[in-house]
Amino acid sequence: MIAMKVFVLAFTLCALSLVTSAVAQTSAPATQRTIIHPGDLLNVQVFGDATLTQNVMVLNDGTIDYALVGRVPVGGRTPSEAASALSNRLLRYVRHPVVIVSITTLGQPSVLVLGDVKNPGKYQLRSDGRLSDAIAAAGGLAEDNGALPDARVSDATGQVSVVSLQQLFRQGQTALDRPLAEGSVVYVPGTTHFVVDVSGAVDHPGDVQVSEGDRLSVAIAKAGNSANSQSDLNHIKLIRTDAAGVQSTQEINLYRAINEGDQSADVSLRKGDVVYVPQAKAKNSWAQSPLLYLLTRLIP
Repeated sequence: MIAMKVFVLAFTLCALSLVTSAVAQTSAPATQRTIIHPGDLLNVQVFGDATLTQNVMVLNDGTIDYALVGRVPVGGRTPSEAASALSNRLLRYVRHPVVIVSITTLGQPSVLVLGDVKNPGKYQLRSDGRLSDAIAAAGGLAEDNGALPDARVSDATGQVSVVSLQQLFRQGQTALDRPLAEGSVVYVPGTTHFVVDVSGAVDHPGDVQVSEGDRLSVAIAKAGNSANSQSDLNHIKLIRTDAAGVQSTQEINLYRAINEGDQSADVSLRKGDVVYVPQAKAKNSWAQSPLLYLLTRLIP
């Protein structure tokens, strides 16, 4: 009789050990911060009551509809946190419930990507998909020259938020990479183009198309700055008219900006700017060639 009691006690301890081990294993995703999202398929196991063990889908509002307890919010929680929430709800119906929750299938929300991307359309993402994933699924940005635009992201309820793609992709501010869900719409505006007038000692004087955020050096490069043009990059004139119609002229030493890394001199262009590049004087033409300039520095 005593031997039988010892056997039962040993068996009970072994069973508890297995349950504890199983709970510890399911807590591993929590340490990795695996998050439950709408559309995910969950497997819920309740030890001691097989009728409560079932697969449930996470609804769009982040809840699951579970037997006995009804709607339980699980979206944004880890599987172990969801198990604790279910366990607390089941206490009214089950004595000492031991609940394990695991994600069996990740949801695939459909999002619409429109605007200045290579392949606009509707795409299915992982349930943890973000803005960058949606843009990548659409083939990336159609144009990435100059400053990147602000994307407009709307959710299924129509609430709109604005995200700076310049800060996200160029400056690496990953906190802006917002999560998306079923029904999200991403719109990427096209890059703004405008024309500036470049005249004087350039290969192709006239109107030059630039993008918003482009600098003076871009306009000069597009207009052409070969040796034949004999451009004087030390004394470029930038003529700008403000909103009130007042005109101002600024002299810019672009040569220093390029060769000394003085980006403050390489100003950003605006619509309506007029750029005049004078011709270098013959006696100082050597100063306009970086190669000849370096040679003179090397020859004693």
